[in-house]
Amino acid sequence: MQKPLFIPRPLVRVNQWTILLFTVATWIFQQPLLLLVPLIANVLGLFFNFNPIMKFARLFLNKEPSSYIPEDVTQQKFNSSIAIFCLLIGFIGFMYDLPILGYTFTIMVALASFIAILGFCIGCFLFFQLNQLKYRLKKAS
Repeated sequence: MQKPLFIPRPLVRVNQWTILLFTVATWIFQQPLLLLVPLIANVLGLFFNFNPIMKFARLFLNKEPSSYIPEDVTQQKFNSSIAIFCLLIGFIGFMYDLPILGYTFTIMVALASFIAILGFCIGCFLFFQLNQLKYRLKKAS
């Protein structure tokens, strides 16, 4: 599948809301299987460029996708990797009756999603810092 050039911001927001709401629902209903919804969607997006949540949300875009604020695909895949890791470890923690592990990682992903919805992307900040470090290391050698 061809890699898209950008992702319209509303689709990224829908994904962030999905992560947040399904994580909170997991806590409320004590059903770790709910974490599989954002986990599987993000795994499919990362490896196959097909996030079913974003694909469905695309149906509700009022304008052309290019008219929305673009989000960088590479950066979003990095963010998605972090979310996948946290959701997976949280899921494993809950499934193996390790609630501290489950809550620790699901709280981290829920907070990151909520903060991103408010406008500050922690994953984007980490992505930038890692690229700065790579640049400085390359320049020093």
